[in-house]
Amino acid sequence: MLEIVVKTENWERHVRVSAEELAGLVRRIGGDGDLFLVVQRIPDLPDVFAQVWHKAGGDYTLEYRDGAADRHLQAMVDGTEAAIAAMTGWARQAAGWDAGLAWSLLDMGPAREAPPLELDEDERTELEKRVREVLVGGYASRAELAELAEEYLVTQDRRPVTREQAEALADRLWLERVAEQATWRGETDPERLTRAFTAMQEAGITARENFTCCRNCGQSEIGGEGGANARGFVYFHTQCTDSAAAGHGLTLLYGGFDGSSETTAAIGQEVVAALKAVGLHAEWDHDPSRAITVTPLDWRRRLVG
Repeated sequence: MLEIVVKTENWERHVRVSAEELAGLVRRIGGDGDLFLVVQRIPDLPDVFAQVWHKAGGDYTLEYRDGAADRHLQAMVDGTEAAIAAMTGWARQAAGWDAGLAWSLLDMGPAREAPPLELDEDERTELEKRVREVLVGGYASRAELAELAEEYLVTQDRRPVTREQAEALADRLWLERVAEQATWRGETDPERLTRAFTAMQEAGITARENFTCCRNCGQSEIGGEGGANARGFVYFHTQCTDSAAAGHGLTLLYGGFDGSSETTAAIGQEVVAALKAVGLHAEWDHDPSRAITVTPLDWRRRLVG
C-alpha cells in the first residue's frame, strides 16, 4: 500500500491505497463533479501535496508542491497513463518521477503571514492544551485541528483567533507531533486496536473507532452503520479517545442489534477475544450492562491527516 491519502472532488477519502487503486482513481476523473483528486502523504505535511485535474476529452493538469512557494509547479500531460505514472511516482517518492515533464512555476502570490496571537497567558495555555489533547488522540486532520483552534475561544461578542492564526498554531503543534512519532518503533497499541476492530468488522460486528461525540449519539447512530448481516457492534466515542490519550484506558461500548442481553454478552465475549488476539488486555466482568475497558494502554496513534 502507498502511504498516501487521496481526496476526490466528490468528497471521497481513500487511505493507504495500492498503486492499482490510485491508477483507477486517476482514470475515473473527468466527469462533472469528479474532475480532480488531491494526494497527500501520511502523515500529512503542510504545503506538501500532488493533484491532477482532468475534463473528459482534454489533457491532464498536474500540480505538486514541496513546501516552499517556489516549489509549487504545474505541468500539462497528454494521456491517462502518463498522468498515472507521474502521480504514482510522486506517491512512491521515486527518484526522477518528475523527469520528462515540462514543469512551470505556479505563482500563487505572496503568502499571508499570520499575526501573533493576542491572547493572555491563561487563554493561550488553555487553547494549546485542548488542541494538543485532540492531536494526541490521533484522529483529527490538520484542517480539523485548525477549525478547533479557531472556534475554541469564541464567545458571543469575541472571536480572538483568526483562520490564519489557527492554521499556524495547528501546523506548529502537528509538526511537533510528527517529529515525536518519528522516534516510535514497531506497532503501537492503537494500531493493535485497529487490527482488532478490522477483524471484528470482517466477522460481522460493526466496529467504529472515535465514533460520534458521546454515548447518546453513538447509540442512536451505530445502527445505521451496520450492514444487513451485522450481528452487533462495538465502538468508542471522542470522549473515550480523549480519556485514552490522557492515559486512563479506553472504554468500549458494545451490543447486539437484536437488543437482547444474551446477544450483547456474546458480542462482549467476541470483543474481549479480538483484543486478546492482538495483545491488548481488557477488563470486563461479563455483565452485558457494563462497558469493556482496555487497560493498560500506551496511546501513541500515528497521525494520518
